[in-house]
Amino acid sequence: MSKGIYVATIEPNSGKSVVVLGLMRMLLGKTAKVGYFRPIIEDTKAGEMDNHINTVVSHFEIDINYKKTFAYTRNEVLDLYNKGKSGDVIDEIIKKYKYLEERFDFVLVEGTDFSHENSSLELDINLLISKNLGLPAIIVSQGDGKSLSEVVDNVQLSYDTFKEEVDVLSIMTNKIDAKDVEPLKTLLKFRINSGTDITVIPKIKSLASPTIKEIIKKLDGNILFGEDMINNQSENFSVGAMQLRNYITHLKENALVITPGDRADIILGALQANVSKNYPKISGVVLTGGLIPEDSILKLIEGLSSVVPIISVKGGTFSVTNAIGNIKSRIYAENIEKIETSIATFEKHVDTDKLSEDLITFQSGIFTPRMFQYNLLQRALKDKKHIVLPEGYDERVLRAAARLIDAHVVDLTLIGEEEKIRERLIKYDIPLNLEDVNVVFPIESPHFDDYANTFYELRKHKDVNLDMAKDAMSDVSYFATMMIYKGHADGMVSGALHTTAHTLRPALQFIKTKPGVNIVSSVFFMCLEDRVSIFGDCAINPNPNAEQLAEIAISSAKTAEDFGVEAKVAMLSYSSGASGKGADVERVREATEIVKKQAPHIKIEGPIQYDAAVDMRIGQSKLPNSEVAGQASVLIFPDLNTGNNTYKAVQRETGALAIGPMLQGLNKPVNDLSRGCTADDIYSTVIITAIQAQDI
Repeated sequence: MSKGIYVATIEPNSGKSVVVLGLMRMLLGKTAKVGYFRPIIEDTKAGEMDNHINTVVSHFEIDINYKKTFAYTRNEVLDLYNKGKSGDVIDEIIKKYKYLEERFDFVLVEGTDFSHENSSLELDINLLISKNLGLPAIIVSQGDGKSLSEVVDNVQLSYDTFKEEVDVLSIMTNKIDAKDVEPLKTLLKFRINSGTDITVIPKIKSLASPTIKEIIKKLDGNILFGEDMINNQSENFSVGAMQLRNYITHLKENALVITPGDRADIILGALQANVSKNYPKISGVVLTGGLIPEDSILKLIEGLSSVVPIISVKGGTFSVTNAIGNIKSRIYAENIEKIETSIATFEKHVDTDKLSEDLITFQSGIFTPRMFQYNLLQRALKDKKHIVLPEGYDERVLRAAARLIDAHVVDLTLIGEEEKIRERLIKYDIPLNLEDVNVVFPIESPHFDDYANTFYELRKHKDVNLDMAKDAMSDVSYFATMMIYKGHADGMVSGALHTTAHTLRPALQFIKTKPGVNIVSSVFFMCLEDRVSIFGDCAINPNPNAEQLAEIAISSAKTAEDFGVEAKVAMLSYSSGASGKGADVERVREATEIVKKQAPHIKIEGPIQYDAAVDMRIGQSKLPNSEVAGQASVLIFPDLNTGNNTYKAVQRETGALAIGPMLQGLNKPVNDLSRGCTADDIYSTVIITAIQAQDI
């Protein structure tokens, strides 16, 4: 079941509030604790709350701190985008949403309002947020002033854009003439032939009518009388320019009277008509020209038992009338009548039973790199571990260390001379305070002799003497690995400057492999646009035999499950199913059978080609009864040559984030970096190493 829903509009004034209010009422009828989140709000004045948040939170009495209900203002987002920090925006939105997800049974997420010019960027941002939160979307549009064909074209274009990235649960189109509701619904179902639920909501006149409060705000007016009725809705308006005896015949129900402030006859006549049984009630009076009635007239009005709002504005009658006609009415917290009308409208026209069922049964297949990295960070934070970085002079290592310390995600030891490390921090302008990390130079460490003696005892059967042990402990990789062995650190990450052999040799000599594990293997976490795949082995074993290949598959499946990825294992080869012949494909076929016998719980398919493993259409055509084909999450390559080239090709051609390699099979976590790694790679690998250490 999804724990949230994303309501996204595709244009301004879509009537999104009707959908949000109706959804909130529906959700509260199904579950006790419903949260509300707006990733991006409009810029507000100091001390003011976002109107949408204030309306929903106050009406439904949601127990939530205002600052937790949004992530950014519009200008903050634009500023970060202009600085090339769009990734930071998504990271913070995920963090804020996850906070609410943990505290509520369900979270209603409302997208932006399209109240500014750059609508294409706004659509992209809403799509990106929905995707990275892993939420299904409801697309909201409106048809006011459009032909049916224009509405259909607009909705289909938006739907086609959304469905490529996220699951669209429902399409809701607002503000349609009553006579066009059914024809439009028929046209939309014909054009969007996907089974997606389609709702068409007619125009509701009272929802489009501005209140006196909105008119005051728009015209910067001054209220003279009737402040207790400023939520009156003005369904019509007319200008009082003719004589009273003619004007009152033009009054309509809930009409707004617009007249110059010196027309006492119109003012008093309209007020009298409002209390008369023979004339419609009016919503209020707007006095133009900045003119205030004479004191005698004001005194007369004060003595009336009931007075509709009377406001004074500075503009001329013509400009004021045009301004009022252009007001787009909003729903706000104090306007209970509009809120209840919105909810009633939603409940009348939306199949809430079906929508509820769709939400309950929805399962997202999207798992973005940002979501994966967020989950990694949160797991590492739950049980802080101590990681040693032997290559303490490398700029990339120091930059990663600064980020890790800033995030408070691990404790760190840097291997090297403190003064040399400090010089490099100054040279590269890296904001790392060495008081926040442990810095060790091996030969000056108080543990040096103990480490050398321990190594001697462990390796003397291999003809290692004490002098040789001391030489070994002078090496940063040996010293750092011994820190792990002695319990002075929980894991190690190295390889930015050293070879894989140099990183692994000490680990194999005295950390050793886990019971039942015969080989050390590796995986990369390949963070593709909409999923995370596990690639193994792309770094360690050149030509594994069938038994080794099976062990790599079993280890990789466990790694996938440990890191929140459902393991569906594809044993890759140059043919799929039973068609292929040859020693290489037979080796893969044999390895697959070994896995089935040793770990029958693992979903596995092999031999299978890469395209059949990851593409549902191809997978089902080649292996129609497979529960792995087309949806593999763990891809096991037959040899190092294939695996290493494939991961690099996927990384470069798709822009995928490749985290790793992460080593599997050791008693304690030691991870090897590529010498071409970035600071981001090191940062991610340290976090993965810390998570590995939690399970030991």
